[in-house]
Amino acid sequence: MTQTTDIRREHQPRLLDAFCCQGGAGMGYHRAGFEVTGVDKDAQIRYPLGFDQGDAIDFIRTFGSGFDFIHASPPCQHDTDCQRIQGRAHPDLIGPTRDALESTGRPWVMENVRGAAPKLHQPVMLCGAMFGLQTYRHRYFETGGGFALPQLPHPTHTAPQAKMGRPVPDGWFGQFVGNFSGVALARQVMGVPWMNRDGIRECIPPAYAQWIGQHALIHLPAPAVAA
Repeated sequence: MTQTTDIRREHQPRLLDAFCCQGGAGMGYHRAGFEVTGVDKDAQIRYPLGFDQGDAIDFIRTFGSGFDFIHASPPCQHDTDCQRIQGRAHPDLIGPTRDALESTGRPWVMENVRGAAPKLHQPVMLCGAMFGLQTYRHRYFETGGGFALPQLPHPTHTAPQAKMGRPVPDGWFGQFVGNFSGVALARQVMGVPWMNRDGIRECIPPAYAQWIGQHALIHLPAPAVAA
């Protein structure tokens, strides 16, 4: 008898980390209990988990249904203020990524920056202060495939935030974007000791994805029991 795709084998749940970069999201899901595979169009030698190089949207369409859960972080440059100010053109991949995610029939989450929030469907916003991190780094998460997230209370921003690219005084929060100073501090604050500056400026802190992953594990069906 053919086993249906709704019955999961007894195994560690598998997660696809699409547009993975250096693995901020992937590490969070790993800590939550997933077996993580990252995919990115660029070689990611710092990615700390399983990795495949290729077009993320094509990979989702081809292999996404074989995973238990999918996280996607399409490039944010199209919706960042600094890129618009500099007159740089970048593709808007939110719509194509959503279409690919929906085609898999799997639960999923798609992450992006504040500038993209109007294009996301009822996104949940996460902030570093929600997780005790000394950075605010707001990121927005759309969910689909039958999966949903609660909106955590947003703590008041009481700590001052250092200006972009400036050193972070004691007691202040860092932005860690652009050509920021203090990579060692950023690694510590964000919880990403394996990353360089390029990875840190774009990643979500693993704490965000670990929290999402814990909710995803509750959502996923229980593993099949062997006869």
